Amino acid sequence: MMRRGLRLAIVIPHQPRDDCASLLPMRGQRHMDLKHGLTVPPRLTLRNAVDFVTKPAWVASVLRARRRGFGNVEAFLKGRGGIIRSGSWANENYDRTLNWRDIDWVRSLWPGKLVLKGILDVEDAKRAAAAGVDGIVVSNHGGRQLDGALSSIASLPEIASAVGDRIEVLFDGGIRSGQDVLKALARGARGCLIGRAFLYGLASDGEAGVRRALDLIRAELEVSMALTGQHDVRTITRDVIAAG
Repeated sequence: MMRRGLRLAIVIPHQPRDDCASLLPMRGQRHMDLKHGLTVPPRLTLRNAVDFVTKPAWVASVLRARRRGFGNVEAFLKGRGGIIRSGSWANENYDRTLNWRDIDWVRSLWPGKLVLKGILDVEDAKRAAAAGVDGIVVSNHGGRQLDGALSSIASLPEIASAVGDRIEVLFDGGIRSGQDVLKALARGARGCLIGRAFLYGLASDGEAGVRRALDLIRAELEVSMALTGQHDVRTITRDVIAAG
């Protein structure tokens, strides 16, 4: 299993530099995208042309919909927004010179909390703590950036033991239920990032759907804690998970 090299700072700089680049050295090789020919901007092929022709109602609904874009990068596009332009900008702005010194640059622009996402290695976690970040997210980005990377949950205990008393250790990866949250907390996380579950709720019923998804996860966590003898998320320890 490969462990090193997945680093991404999550920040909101208030003064972007002109040559601001994505805080990843390069785009990962996403096999499903390659298989299906997904590119930005999209290419017109015989396959997707047939899809368009055979689904006129969908095409019409897309054309009538309001303009879509990526709000977190539109500030860099200087009025040239839109989903295609946003995607192209992202592809053009990977920076292979990315290194640990960039944390100092980010800190010079952003006085608030600074969290580094993509930590899978204990030494990287220690280096992040020494660099003065407020927290880290143990994550392999869903395995999308480096296929074969060590799983986030497998990396979590050693990292939490090494730096959990110095910085916040958060967990990201496959949280779908309250039991998943319990397992992450038991392995040393202080909290979890929830992505897909809340997006399912958002897609199905907007804000109400998101609230419902979070309520379900919370209820599942409470039941899981009760059935494992836990009464406080701050005191959950690894012994709630049987060794196997």
